[in-house]
Amino acid sequence: MSTIADLRLPAAETALATAFERAPAATFELESSVSKTRPSLWVADVDRETADAAFDADPSVEAAELLVETDARLLYDVTFADESGTGRLWEDLLVDGGSLLEARASDGWWQVTVRYRDRETLCDAYERLLDRGINVELRRVTDVTDTGGHATRLTPEQQEALEAALEYGYFEIPRGVSMEELADELGISHQALSERFRRAYETLVDAELQPAGEGSRFD
Repeated sequence: MSTIADLRLPAAETALATAFERAPAATFELESSVSKTRPSLWVADVDRETADAAFDADPSVEAAELLVETDARLLYDVTFADESGTGRLWEDLLVDGGSLLEARASDGWWQVTVRYRDRETLCDAYERLLDRGINVELRRVTDVTDTGGHATRLTPEQQEALEAALEYGYFEIPRGVSMEELADELGISHQALSERFRRAYETLVDAELQPAGEGSRFD
């Protein structure tokens, strides 16, 4: 059995506080798709000039390199300053084998979904964040147990992608493998792998979180 937790953390106490002050309408989404060691961030709802200025003004950001520009989003490879404490934040959050499934930020708040070995490991991570003075909110907790023989709703391709991601350390911080490298291992394109992940996450959330009811609440 493992435990999936949805947490909410204030950007002012964690990462990109100044960036949000300069670009309050921006949405950030973590996707380490290019670099093994540096996180990549999708930025949406602002133009390139605003995003560049927000990163430049943020003291927690040492460098932000634009990698991809589309009509709707911008992808940056971001290096956080050592003294910013951002690296320690992820260490505290993912200690003892925690896997980061998703991290999004908007309106000055980070929403993260993390898979832990069990509830005790989640409690340890939660207490560490509180001890650092971070006002973390635990929004939802779900215990994922054996399905009892029921067929998975994941497609074989989605199952293969998630199993490979776990094997190669894709969900670790820092990543053990980039999305492009993982896609090469699977013999598919980066875009195809990204879509498989997106659909797999949606399926798992629908199957595991929504029907959980009272039994999924943290107590």
